[in-house]
Amino acid sequence: MANALKGTKFKLAGQKSLYTGKVRDVYNINDDYLIMVVSDRISAFDVVLPRGIPYKGQVLNQIAAKFLDATSDIVPNWKIESPDPNVTVGHMAVPYKVEMVIRGYVTGHAWREYRSGKRILCGVPMPDGLKEHDRFPEPIITPTTKAAEGHDEDISREEIFASGLVPEEDYKKLEEYTRKIFQRGTEMAAEMGLILVDTKYEFGKKDGQIVLIDEIHTPDSSRYFYADGYEERQERDEQQKQLSKEFVRQWLISNGFQGKEGQVVPDMPDEFVKEVSDRYIELYESITGEKFVKADTTSIEKRILNNINEFISK
Repeated sequence: MANALKGTKFKLAGQKSLYTGKVRDVYNINDDYLIMVVSDRISAFDVVLPRGIPYKGQVLNQIAAKFLDATSDIVPNWKIESPDPNVTVGHMAVPYKVEMVIRGYVTGHAWREYRSGKRILCGVPMPDGLKEHDRFPEPIITPTTKAAEGHDEDISREEIFASGLVPEEDYKKLEEYTRKIFQRGTEMAAEMGLILVDTKYEFGKKDGQIVLIDEIHTPDSSRYFYADGYEERQERDEQQKQLSKEFVRQWLISNGFQGKEGQVVPDMPDEFVKEVSDRYIELYESITGEKFVKADTTSIEKRILNNINEFISK
């Protein structure tokens, strides 16, 4: 089996700090730009699983790079270059303390709230008479706070203004950009026979300008349905065919793990790890319409470090 990148602990020229997230290792270079290494770690239920998934980081990084390039005419973004299949280098920006979640369908968190009887989500009304996975009359924006620890929390635009989390003028621009990027992503997904169901965007500010940061339209940050058969499945009250890491969550649940206290993460056998890797590659090819080219994983950390150092030396 191919090697998986579990993490990095590089010492880079000009490095001021290293932030290790659930999936990404982010290096601050001279408070000027960030080097984001996308590892093969996989998380579910807010827990990083013990086994890495070969090629997962490459899949996420290359999908995000493609969509950042494809939306740069709508809003500037942080990306400068991808010097390695697992790496993006970008401008450092001061992030806004909200995530812009946009939903085209009553699915996931929106459906759980709707099913419980709520008809307002983050201050946005939802019409009566919807069933799971129905399309909203138009996409709704349901922002969340960005928690340093624990779970993000739903918040309304009125609460954002009242708390001063984001200046009102800036927030209205974030909403405008969110709708336009989602529309572009929806059109690109439709070309691939997919439906972009919901997603999240993160923005920051650099030199007084709003920029799009982090990843976009990846299967870790977005939900996709297959368009073929969507209407028929809705009519028959069947579950939709999803293109996301939901199948990993379902495997964990079937093996007695939902991230609850006292539960032990089950061992993922080699066969399942390979299946997950194959599914991520399938996700890449379905979303981008391009053949996935596996990078050399023989000495994956050495490869990445060499490519980063080559970029820095320029």
